[in-house]
This record gives sequence, C-alpha cells and structure tokens, in this order.
Amino acid sequence: MLHSPAFIGRKMTWKIQINRIIGLAVVFFTLLATPARADDIVGQASVVDGDTIEIHGTRIRLWGIDAPESTQLCRSEDSNLYQCGRAAATALAGLLWAIKRPVSCSSVAQDQYGRTVATCSLGTPGRPDIGQWLVVNGHALDWPLYSKGKYADAQRGAEKGERGIWSGSFVEPWRYRACVKVGGRPAACSDDAN
Repeated sequence: MLHSPAFIGRKMTWKIQINRIIGLAVVFFTLLATPARADDIVGQASVVDGDTIEIHGTRIRLWGIDAPESTQLCRSEDSNLYQCGRAAATALAGLLWAIKRPVSCSSVAQDQYGRTVATCSLGTPGRPDIGQWLVVNGHALDWPLYSKGKYADAQRGAEKGERGIWSGSFVEPWRYRACVKVGGRPAACSDDAN
C-alpha cells in the first residue's frame, strides 16, 4: 500500500512531535529527580542554641563556627553583662523565622554527642551558609580548629564593624566551656579577666 507524500509528511511531523515531548519529559523528570546526597537533611529547622538546629528530630551542629553557650555572659559596649548565648540563639531564630524557606544541610561529620555536624543554608544548597551569616553578624566565631579559617574574613568584618559580641568583650566559647568543665562558675568563666 502506497501512501501519499502528504500522509508521510504528517506521520513524520507526528513522530518528531512525540519525540520532542518524550525528550522534554525525560529532561524535566531528570531535573526533578536529581537526588540529594544520602546524608543531606532538608526541612524546617528549629533552634536549639546559637550554633545548633534541629530538623525532623535530627540535631545538627553548624560546622566551622562556635557561638556563645546559652549560660555564657558577654559585656556590651557599656560594660554591662548580657546573655550573649541567648542573643545568638535569638538571632538565629529570627533569621529562620524571617526567611521562611527550608534549611538544607550537608553532613560533614558526627560529633562526640551524636549530633550531625553540617554546613546549612536557607533554601537550596549553594546559597551563603547559616554559619557564615552568624559570624558576619557577630553572633558566632570562626572556629579555626575545624574551619581552617573558612570564616576568618567574615569574622574580621564583624570585629571591624563591632557587630554582635564584637561591640563589647567576651570569652571565646571554647575557652568558656573548658573553664566550666573544670568547675568554674558560668559568671566567672564568662569574664575575660578569669
């Protein structure tokens, strides 16, 4: 059976259209199904403290930074003591509340307390990370023992701009914890003179 050239042309056009649709569908579903890494955690986060969040029941310690502890005190620019650990947690909660997007965390390790240690960002991975934001705004310090100086520039900017804890005086959180661990009182361990 012979078909007319018009019939063959319509059949070819139809096949090309179908192939285009199938090709677009494959590309679309491939983009949608691009798997997250197995150890990525994504979801709405709640704040545990200034450098720890929780997503879907998983505690996540933000990698490379150290925020003042919840019991830690700092001195403001007028030398009055204030709860800088609570201020850091409040700032982090404010960030998560103000920008209503899921938090994406890429696991780096697990710490001695069983928490996931991760870099986290608001929205999609690749955006500036939450740890960076905390350091830039003076609510946490670059923790060179772990970060290898990744947030050092951000910390210099916060110090120069006297933002957050840099507007007064404080003890580094790791020194504060070491003091408390050997029996120091939180108020005494918070004072740089001790």
